[in-house]
Amino acid sequence: MSTAGLLRRLPGWWYERRLVPVLWPLLPLSWLFAGLVALRRWLYRHGLLTASSLPVPVVVVGNLTAGGSGKTPLVLWIVRHLREAGWRPGIISRGHGGSAGTVRPVAADAQPSVVGDEPLLLARRSGVPVFIGADRVAAGHALLAAHPDCDVIVSDDGLQHYRLQRSLELVVFDGRGAGNGRLLPAGPLREPVRRLREADAVVWNGSPERSIEELAAALPQAAMRLAGERFVAAAGEARSCSAGSLRGRRLYAIAGIGDPQRFFAQLRGLDLDFEEHPFPDHHPYRAADLSFAADGVLLMTEKDAVKCPGMLRGEAWFLPVEAVLSALPGQPGLFETILEKLNGRAPA
Repeated sequence: MSTAGLLRRLPGWWYERRLVPVLWPLLPLSWLFAGLVALRRWLYRHGLLTASSLPVPVVVVGNLTAGGSGKTPLVLWIVRHLREAGWRPGIISRGHGGSAGTVRPVAADAQPSVVGDEPLLLARRSGVPVFIGADRVAAGHALLAAHPDCDVIVSDDGLQHYRLQRSLELVVFDGRGAGNGRLLPAGPLREPVRRLREADAVVWNGSPERSIEELAAALPQAAMRLAGERFVAAAGEARSCSAGSLRGRRLYAIAGIGDPQRFFAQLRGLDLDFEEHPFPDHHPYRAADLSFAADGVLLMTEKDAVKCPGMLRGEAWFLPVEAVLSALPGQPGLFETILEKLNGRAPA
């Protein structure tokens, strides 16, 4: 198997509930990675590596696993609620999948190959300034310099970017949980699951995993689902259609997200019958990748759609989704938790 093929297969192996034999040779690298993670945390904890603060509170939305778990819809949900409450938020992101090597703002008409697919989606949907940069501290300062009225920053990802001090951390898990519980590259974890005890709240985008749920027992928790029923033309026209109008047609579905099966399950929930075509997270699509759909209708996520307009040759639609959150029994609402953790700061 080629290296590229191996990398494509890794996530499937990671999320087996046991360590599959093909991953055994990666265990020494996983142990080494765990040691480096622990050393880095120790250096920050003892002040040998220093974290920098921004002049406004910072909300970090992240995960312990590699790949997507639903962070971007949650960021949009948080930003919308902050705006409704009178705050003036901004968003920072690494710009994963883009070629930009420096801190920069993300315009709604930016190229996804430069700024990344998720930052572009955030810029188009959020209505607030979005800046990208591998150095989140520099990205935050640049955003505040350009938008001095901003009074809170939401970081899309960055849980492991310890150089950026944060007011609170929200950790998102999808239905795959922590997989086999191993650290990269033998498993999906960026940090040990016990790191969860240091977070401020957990959001379950799917069924909670019992072992993780026990670690999070003392934390506020919320359930999240992604709701969407009406499709939008992927080529940029101001058109939409219902799921009902697609039933009975030859449908193909693509998904280049952390868990493509999550999108496919949502389409099945709309009573659609289609042929699945999963792609790796942040996949840089080419026209040839989509040629299989020439004789039918192509369905995709909104994250895919920001990368595909110029290469679509036939009918194609994306499904916009909104995060819908609910508190678990006996738990406070997530937004109430966020406001409480922002040190009681009221909007100016």
